[in-house]
Amino acid sequence: MSYRHLLVPTDGSELSTKAVQQAVDLARSLGARLTVFHVQTNFPISLVGVGELVDPHTVEALVTAARNGAERILAEAAAVAEAAGVPCDRDTVVHSLPYAAIVEAAGRHGADLIVMASHGRRGLEGVLLGSETHRVLTHSPCPVLVVR
Repeated sequence: MSYRHLLVPTDGSELSTKAVQQAVDLARSLGARLTVFHVQTNFPISLVGVGELVDPHTVEALVTAARNGAERILAEAAAVAEAAGVPCDRDTVVHSLPYAAIVEAAGRHGADLIVMASHGRRGLEGVLLGSETHRVLTHSPCPVLVVR
């Protein structure tokens, strides 16, 4: 099978950046294109019922910071692709389940390969926190290349 469109989820971490580089190298050798993708997670706390305690500008500032962070992460990843001459699109969504957002993005963009990092959680931490990579592996409609 020849891969024509690679989806590369990135969170801006060192290992994720390594996956971006691997995806760019693979895409260049295959003549494929990339979509770099970032999932912005929902706020981890509920603000319902404490509205009178939260400055309305605080929530707006958090949303803006998350959006700016996503744009920075995607710009850095896209710059790697562009420097290598690989066509690259960018996409970000807000979603409470990163693995589901990645699987949905693969379908929405018509990706035929997902290239993503494994954050290497092991032992109790891996059991308790689970692995977004593992969840993508078990739910993806297309092959997944895991970069370690």
